[in-house]
Amino acid sequence: MNLRKRLTLLHRVLLAGYAPVGGQAVIEGIMMRSPRRVATAVRRPSGEVVLQEEPFQSVTRRSVWLGIPVIRGMAGLVETLALGLRSLSFSASQAALEDDAPAEEEGLSRWSMAGTMILAFGLGLLLFFYLPLQITEWLGIQGSVAFNLTDGAIRLTFFLLYIWGISRWGEMRRLFEYHGAEHKVIHTFEAGLPLTPEHAKPFPTLHPRCGTSFLLSVMILSVFVFTLFGRPDDLGDRLLRLVGVPVIAGLGFEYIRFSGKHAEHALVNLLAQPGLWLQHITTKEPDTEQLAVACRALEAVLPLSEEDMKDVRVM
Repeated sequence: MNLRKRLTLLHRVLLAGYAPVGGQAVIEGIMMRSPRRVATAVRRPSGEVVLQEEPFQSVTRRSVWLGIPVIRGMAGLVETLALGLRSLSFSASQAALEDDAPAEEEGLSRWSMAGTMILAFGLGLLLFFYLPLQITEWLGIQGSVAFNLTDGAIRLTFFLLYIWGISRWGEMRRLFEYHGAEHKVIHTFEAGLPLTPEHAKPFPTLHPRCGTSFLLSVMILSVFVFTLFGRPDDLGDRLLRLVGVPVIAGLGFEYIRFSGKHAEHALVNLLAQPGLWLQHITTKEPDTEQLAVACRALEAVLPLSEEDMKDVRVM
């Protein structure tokens, strides 16, 4: 399919609307979630597809306070990270099993998952928060606006280099293919078509509610928000910025939510383009078997009620 046909198809999909389903690529599989269920489908070395599913209700629906705009994005991000890590643990345990091993295998313990999340968060702060600030200070930039623009440009550069760097890792290609399968199958569902690899194959691997777009929006929003904080002259100023990181994540969630609901508007569609361009790196064309796994995962979290359709999830 040429680029013009792909863009036309993508535009038609965006006009079709949105649904409150989202997911994540995991090792040899897909995690999908809806407002009521979460499921992870993984293809084992034997070719068998195993499924882990359970009831689910987001904390943003269980608490009125956690459902407030911006706050729901902050709470939802932590929840998404926890769900994603659990699904990765399950997929890793299944993808490594021998043909005669039992279908169920315990993954990481809660303490291991917590430690992994803390380590990942710490490394993220180091690479995307501390180092850009330190480099900007080494450059000797004094003006508040110039300082924050430089800091933001360095942070965005680090982020793009990170995405490009992991894309060069051969092991990541399979994950990116499953990422593309996730998007194609969600497009298929949003278009009202049967969830089959044949129906999913023509759709693009790009989607406006992708986590890649969310991360890029956070990087861009941080430039504007941190400019309001002025130039950080001491430890207190830096800690204040650190407190602002969850707020920026909440704002990024609201932006992705809004763009997913109003993608038919020309301005919103234009603003979504950088995130879609970046997805050319983080998604690859999947094969039929990968699409089948994505279909299995999404089928497990359906059907949706009218109440469910009032919500939208970041993938």
